[in-house]
Amino acid sequence: QVQLVESGGGLVQPGGSLRLSCAASVGIFRIRMSWYRQTPGKQRELVAAISSGGSTNYSDSVKGRFTMSRDNAKNTVYLQMNSLKPEDTAVYYCNAYQMAANYWGQGTQVTVSS
Repeated sequence: QVQLVESGGGLVQPGGSLRLSCAASVGIFRIRMSWYRQTPGKQRELVAAISSGGSTNYSDSVKGRFTMSRDNAKNTVYLQMNSLKPEDTAVYYCNAYQMAANYWGQGTQVTVSS
């Protein structure tokens, strides 16, 4: 079982930056990790993913603004979010996919507002 704890959310003005962190309870070097986000009444959507080899992919809505990275030594993944927009406001969830099972963190709120 994988336990995930997100941190780093908060309130930021449009154009600002935040860095989210997700710490895992197990080694992540073989695990595909992802960030999702969800707003009320909408389905959870994939924001970014990183393979065990370090390859990343991003949703079109965040490409060029968000960067996902991993530090296997710390069992942690990050999401650097720049040029934030009000439409980025959501609860952000960390996901680990291992052995055909999905594991989720509790989520961290990101609010982009002036």
